[in-house]
Amino acid sequence: MSVLITGASGELGRALVGRVDDPVGLVHSASIGGIRTVRGDVREPALGLTSGILASLDDVQCIVHCAATTDFGLDDTAYETLNVRGTAHAIGVARDLDVPLVYVSTAYVCGMRGGTVREDELDVGQAFGNGYESSKLRAETLVHAAAAHGLRAAIVRPSIVVGDSRDGSIGTYKNLYPILKLVVEGRLQTLPGRYDAKLSLVPIDYVADALASVVRQIDQAVGRTHHLVGADDISLRQLSDIFAEYPPFFIARYVPPSAFAVADLPAVERGYYRRFGEMYASYFNRRVTFDATNTDALVERPRPGTGPDYLRLLIDHCLESGYLGGRPAGVEPR
Repeated sequence: MSVLITGASGELGRALVGRVDDPVGLVHSASIGGIRTVRGDVREPALGLTSGILASLDDVQCIVHCAATTDFGLDDTAYETLNVRGTAHAIGVARDLDVPLVYVSTAYVCGMRGGTVREDELDVGQAFGNGYESSKLRAETLVHAAAAHGLRAAIVRPSIVVGDSRDGSIGTYKNLYPILKLVVEGRLQTLPGRYDAKLSLVPIDYVADALASVVRQIDQAVGRTHHLVGADDISLRQLSDIFAEYPPFFIARYVPPSAFAVADLPAVERGYYRRFGEMYASYFNRRVTFDATNTDALVERPRPGTGPDYLRLLIDHCLESGYLGGRPAGVEPR
């Protein structure tokens, strides 16, 4: 089954390439060895593909749209261009080639909702923690609208994608990793949060395996949304307790958002918070559980354990790789 993968040079795209039989990678500037690639640009109509290149893709049987920016610090124009219009352009190519589309969204299109979020829920008037989440909801809305007019489409929603379930490894330390690094180094010592908030972590290898399962069973997956999440959540209390097992680590203090004031932070910490902390702080206040009924019914691989032992595995890899280390010079607990 020949599969066109947008964002094939990204973390998830690279993992998926090795899990489908005949991948075709759409790349912008990066190169990928060992597979067929086509040059394109998700910001452009038809993904920037010429009519000649589109004609050469007549063997493609499915498109997986992975390409997106997951940076939380961009402006609305960037999200609209890359995440929303990029999805519209992928929809257009799926229609041109008359093939199904698998759209990679995020479980956090739920925004700031609490409780259990079902896979068939989308826009219920929720507020969002950042512009990234909002852009992914708008993109999902486009997919649903196209499906109502005949597009065969499936949606997958990973939660917070982190290291491999076997050894904790990850290609690039993005998203949650930088904020945790600032915490354990003591650069962010006080954050708005609640100790019963939950982080939904999911290993990159499971996300790629599950996504490949959706592609292989696309006829059954069409018309459905699948939460790609681990079997367990990690509370901030558990996070803090596990950090305490590692002597070099600082342990952040979480205070209720109503009692948190950026102005009360020391000047250096205030700078780190404004540049990094405030983009992620909403994740330290959420108590949400993601239903995965559709995923459990379709994906062959059971959801992996993502509790305390898995978190230790991630930390150990970060230490072994040198990403996390000892206390930086000049940083002392208050």
